[in-house]
Amino acid sequence: MPDPSAEPGQTLVQVEAAGVNFGDIKQIAGEHTDGPYAPKVPCPVFPAWRSSAGLRPADASSAMFRRAVTTKTVVSDRHLVALPPGVGAGEALAVLVQGLTAWHLLRSVARIRPGESVVVHAAAGGTGSLAVQLAREFGAGRIIATASSVQKRALALELGADAAIDGDTADYRERVLDADHGRPADIVLDAIGGPVLDAALDTLGPLGRLVTYGASSRQAAAAVAPSRLAVESITVAGFWVIPLIARNGTAGTELAQLLDLTARGHLRPLAGAEYDLARARDAHEDLLGRRTKGKRVLRP
Repeated sequence: MPDPSAEPGQTLVQVEAAGVNFGDIKQIAGEHTDGPYAPKVPCPVFPAWRSSAGLRPADASSAMFRRAVTTKTVVSDRHLVALPPGVGAGEALAVLVQGLTAWHLLRSVARIRPGESVVVHAAAGGTGSLAVQLAREFGAGRIIATASSVQKRALALELGADAAIDGDTADYRERVLDADHGRPADIVLDAIGGPVLDAALDTLGPLGRLVTYGASSRQAAAAVAPSRLAVESITVAGFWVIPLIARNGTAGTELAQLLDLTARGHLRPLAGAEYDLARARDAHEDLLGRRTKGKRVLRP
């Protein structure tokens, strides 16, 4: 493809790294077929909401932004954000999508209050690992992580979880309650969906909140009867960061806070596996097979 050229209000950027997200797989599979964020071009599809980090030729200052899986891209200036010294490309990519997601899950949607218990599903993943750390930063009373392997559960504990359990649906409620000293959970953050989401509803106490922000199981959750929610005044909410970025841009105070926490060592975005751009298929297959931890990166 020819090199793009910048118009007024845009900047040409040399891409240093591009993040791999589960949404890319859904786009490639044709599962994001409706709405303003669906692919509008025929194959080959370059996932349209890929986050990237790179250098601006004009002044070689670091920047990160959305939308690029090529060696060069043009980006609107309102999506350029200077990176603090010491924050690498992989960390920046994790903060931009997964970090903003975790921040809004806890602050904007679940509205966490000091002392509340938080259950984080897939806690060794990009968003989950940051949600564990931010829950601690925001004053959670007890953080319970779920993960699929002993190694991943150990990582969640290292990142600040108080307990780490297997996320399998069998006896899920009993494991969560036991990890929370017999108390029901206040908040559950779920990106798995399907039967896991259904099981998680049974762990919530009065005024509990479950936030769904993905469905990596690719299974539909059971229909939830309103009466099931009403008994304990439970809230089920959804969240997707992409429309938020599209509407507000990336240069917000939340992102600045996340970058500052990272630069000061208070937040540890997990840099995962790196792939040459020609191995994008391998990156997607590893993500589907849950063979990776942290933020996966493509290097053009």
